[in-house]
Amino acid sequence: MFVLRSGLTRALAPRQLAPQMCSSFATGPRQCDGTFYEFRTYCLKPSKMSEFLENAERNIHLRTPHSELIGFWRTEFGGRLNKVFHIWKYDNFAHRTEVRNALAKNKEWQEQFLIPNLPLMDTQDGEIIYLMPWCKIEKPPKEGVYELATFQMKPGGPALWGDAFRRAIHSHVNLNYAKLVGVFHTEYGLLNRVHVLWWHESPDSRAAGRHLSHEDPRVVAAVRESASYLVSQQNMLLIPTSFSPLK
Repeated sequence: MFVLRSGLTRALAPRQLAPQMCSSFATGPRQCDGTFYEFRTYCLKPSKMSEFLENAERNIHLRTPHSELIGFWRTEFGGRLNKVFHIWKYDNFAHRTEVRNALAKNKEWQEQFLIPNLPLMDTQDGEIIYLMPWCKIEKPPKEGVYELATFQMKPGGPALWGDAFRRAIHSHVNLNYAKLVGVFHTEYGLLNRVHVLWWHESPDSRAAGRHLSHEDPRVVAAVRESASYLVSQQNMLLIPTSFSPLK
């Protein structure tokens, strides 16, 4: 209902209401194509890391023709130990379904990789992730270590916190405190979660960059703005495997 100047009232037609109801939600970055990434985390039984990675190195060639492997790492620090983390790229959901069906019928993959490795695992976790529209995956200049920083943001999605988060990330990048590989947000998994993948020359260079950034007022101001939308955060130091495309 709305009030006319004469004091009379009348009901708005449904077609008049619809644009007003939708407009407040139609802001923020969009996923412009079907491309997405799958983050896979496997928690292995203690002492089984070497066996798993040796098996993966021998047989990963059976998997990579189906979809692109972005990177494959083992965790060094952060949270539970004995974890491997890997990222796969898909053109769309139909592509992922095709890949999963093909692998289920691939006896060589099943017998040489999947069946031997399943007893080595305690848990498997997966998330479907979109790359933020304002970044692309950047390959580091040389071999190093990686840091996956995960931020749980307040409900509302990138339309609410995206701009502030972008400024916080760019404050580190533009001042050369860290090398950005990619920024991702969840589509399936815990929502309003953002993963930032950084590259560092070494754990010590990472520590030195962090110390300098914490004393830089430009970074502090940008991070403080983004932190108003933050619920929690955590990180992992990742060591690339011998067969990881990202080294």
